[in-house]
Amino acid sequence: MRTNIPGYPRIGSQRELKKACENYWTGKISLERLELTARQLRKQNWQTLQEAGIDLIPSNDFSFYDQVLDMSLALGVIPTRFRELQQTLVTPGCLELYFAMARGYQKNGFDIIALEMTKWFDTNYHYLVPEFEEVQTYALQSRKCLNEFKEARSLGILTKPVLIGPVTYILSGKIKSATLTHNLLLERLLPVYIQLFTELYEAGAEWVQLDEPSLVTDLEPGTKALYNTAYTAINTALPQLKIMLTTYFGGLEDNTSLVTELPVQALHIDLVRAPEQLDTVLAALPETMQLSLGVVDGRNIWKNDFTHSIALLQQAIQAIGTERILLATSCSLLHSPYNLDDETTLHPEIKQWMAFAQQKVGEVVALKQILSGNTTLLQENREVMNSRQTSAGIHIPAVKARMKNITDDDLTRRQPFPARQSLQHALLQLPLFPTTTIGSFPQTVEIRQLRSNLKKGNISPEKYDADIRTAITEAIHWQEALGLDVLVHGEFERNDMVEYFGEQLQGFAFTQHGWVQSYGSRCVKPPIIYGDVQRPQPMTVAWSSYAQSLTTKPVKGMLTGPITILQWSFVRNDQPRMQTAFQLALAIRDEVKDLEDAGIGIIQVDEPALREGLPLRKAPRAAYLEQSVQAFKLAVSPVKDETQIHTHMCYAEFNDIIEHIAAMDADVITIETSRSQMELLEAFAHFRYPNETGPGVYDIHSPRVPGVAEMEKLLHKAAQLLPPRNIWVNPDCGLKTRKWPETEMALRNMVLAAAKVRKEFSVELQPG
Repeated sequence: MRTNIPGYPRIGSQRELKKACENYWTGKISLERLELTARQLRKQNWQTLQEAGIDLIPSNDFSFYDQVLDMSLALGVIPTRFRELQQTLVTPGCLELYFAMARGYQKNGFDIIALEMTKWFDTNYHYLVPEFEEVQTYALQSRKCLNEFKEARSLGILTKPVLIGPVTYILSGKIKSATLTHNLLLERLLPVYIQLFTELYEAGAEWVQLDEPSLVTDLEPGTKALYNTAYTAINTALPQLKIMLTTYFGGLEDNTSLVTELPVQALHIDLVRAPEQLDTVLAALPETMQLSLGVVDGRNIWKNDFTHSIALLQQAIQAIGTERILLATSCSLLHSPYNLDDETTLHPEIKQWMAFAQQKVGEVVALKQILSGNTTLLQENREVMNSRQTSAGIHIPAVKARMKNITDDDLTRRQPFPARQSLQHALLQLPLFPTTTIGSFPQTVEIRQLRSNLKKGNISPEKYDADIRTAITEAIHWQEALGLDVLVHGEFERNDMVEYFGEQLQGFAFTQHGWVQSYGSRCVKPPIIYGDVQRPQPMTVAWSSYAQSLTTKPVKGMLTGPITILQWSFVRNDQPRMQTAFQLALAIRDEVKDLEDAGIGIIQVDEPALREGLPLRKAPRAAYLEQSVQAFKLAVSPVKDETQIHTHMCYAEFNDIIEHIAAMDADVITIETSRSQMELLEAFAHFRYPNETGPGVYDIHSPRVPGVAEMEKLLHKAAQLLPPRNIWVNPDCGLKTRKWPETEMALRNMVLAAAKVRKEFSVELQPG
């Protein structure tokens, strides 16, 4: 039995890649220095896997920004707006073009909007959306995959190159021309794929891994036919190259026969998310096909239950024999932190239940050893599993009792939205097209250093509080001078929108180095929910109250919603996820009520991850959405009708969940629409979304500063789709990752754009 790893983290255990990229973007280091850091990280990863004894080691799982963007560069899928820039560059597939597509480009006479960004299936990883245009000519423009394969070979390591499979790649993009179809795109892209495969084979590659997670979703018959076309063509062109078709994040279900009839040499399946698929896959698997079994969880940080995994492996061995089985993680370890050994502050009892990427590789190897007769490893694992099941630190009787007492009345505002809207407009007296921001302001070096000094004990809590109050004071006065209508306190005290709350809730644990990539250089350190959740004391009231005391304008209270905290944490796997979500909702509910009692009249409870948790298959979606809406409403419903509840969502398609967004019954929802040029807003218009909406008018994930006319144009688009009296004006997300100069320019332009559009409309907001 051989071992297989579909992918490994790439940011570095100390976020070396993040720091190098950001230093390169700001001109602090050279391109050569950036590339040296990348080579060092790749070498470390390959050698780690080789020394662990992994047989199929991945390459090309490394990326400077995003693996889908890497694929776009390789295939020459470059939007027209970047072509003039491309022609000025010496190397067509160079990093300057690459980063321009990822982040936008605003220099040397160019002003180019970045590619759209959205979530990779049901993860918190964001990818850059390919754009397919009729005028594009596809050709191999980046040989990154080939170069990294050769780089590993020079170190004496034969790797398995990893690429996005052709059908999933096409399905992940947006077709920008009415004359293009998926079939036509596949016909044009396949020759480029095959050219790359040919060069890999000639360089000595034996295996190529093609990731096709779309196979765990509901597929139309025409889409299924694309798989036959693609893989038949690849096999015909290169029958000697071994293809490992890799699926993850769910089960094949009705796509099982489709996949097992494809001319590929190996199939990888995820037995963590969908263990029930093993029976049907084994029954359908042809004798010529090997099977990679993903039994070690690549998406969570809990130790593998060896007894459970061994049962699955033995079932497969009995059916097809040891020689055709590969033992693997469920998916790429991109979604896991690097190394648990780096953590020195975790409670020993909790730490013993965990495994990060390096430990998960060890678990793959350990399972192989157990199958070879190592009973000691199995017994040690059973003892750890038993200690977790019986731990007194996990269960809180008061939380369980409160959960049982939740009623329908706890999930409902007192009056419907129209009545609430009249009361809120009369109280707030906001203008047409009111302006606000999503919540956070730039986290400067000084602010981050302040938090670091507090943690290290270099400054007193009193000194820290005073400096944070100073930052809040400056932010409030600055917003007033700018002319914003609804202010925020800036969130200077917060390290992360989930971690900050988790640190103040029972049932959470935290790491020092448990970083995972969210997008580009943006890394997050998800909290770990290991036990029952409750709020011992108020978390944000003091900061929000202080900010409100500085101004007569309304200041929003800023909270993270229960589903987002759930999705962006490593969640306990010993109870249903939604049970944990409702515990979180009760904790947020207490905070919402305390904010209202403290005089905060607008409270924002962000749920950017609500759609992220949507099941990939249609059948279970209704139950998930219903429970998610209930969790949100449980969190926000104790307030009076005069209190305005906001929520925020970003980087998601809304068409198929718009009814449930409406059912959340937030008074105002702010959404990301700038990269799509308000396209996402059409779902709200078609549905006739009844409540107020703030479509983002500029992209905060890019350093590019949009002009007044550009934002004014977007607001006109919004006003064609929604009632003007229901439109708010805001950026598309929080400003934490931006720099102050660009933030000031962009928000000033935003306020000017809102003022110009406001004058153009004769309609005025009237109570009711």
